[in-house]
Amino acid sequence: MTARAGVAVFIDHHEARVFHVALGGIDESALMAPRHHVHRHPKGGTAEHNHPEDIHHFFADVAKVLEGAEAILLLGPSTAKIEFLRYLHEHCPAIEPHVVGIETVDHPTDRQMIAHVKAYFGVAPPRAT
Repeated sequence: MTARAGVAVFIDHHEARVFHVALGGIDESALMAPRHHVHRHPKGGTAEHNHPEDIHHFFADVAKVLEGAEAILLLGPSTAKIEFLRYLHEHCPAIEPHVVGIETVDHPTDRQMIAHVKAYFGVAPPRAT
């Protein structure tokens, strides 16, 4: 496998960790989802209610970081990666075709994430098992 430059995004509903991959290594940055507003119903309801636009603002921030990426790998433990892909389809049609993979992973450590991303993009040889 030949190495290719790319971007891996670990995304859930709380944060997005962005890994820019190149032959020289990996640069990581993080974006946090907006804090959700808590609305309390005056008659005792205490359930948290999210503003529907919060997630769209978060996704817009992540998409801005991905502009110009030639290959994008989406990673995450839940539905946020699929919701983000749908957001790209609807709001950022120039970025969506650069998504080359979507994988479910459950909160790996930084070292596990970097090893996985390097292997996916061919920056480091895969480990022998």
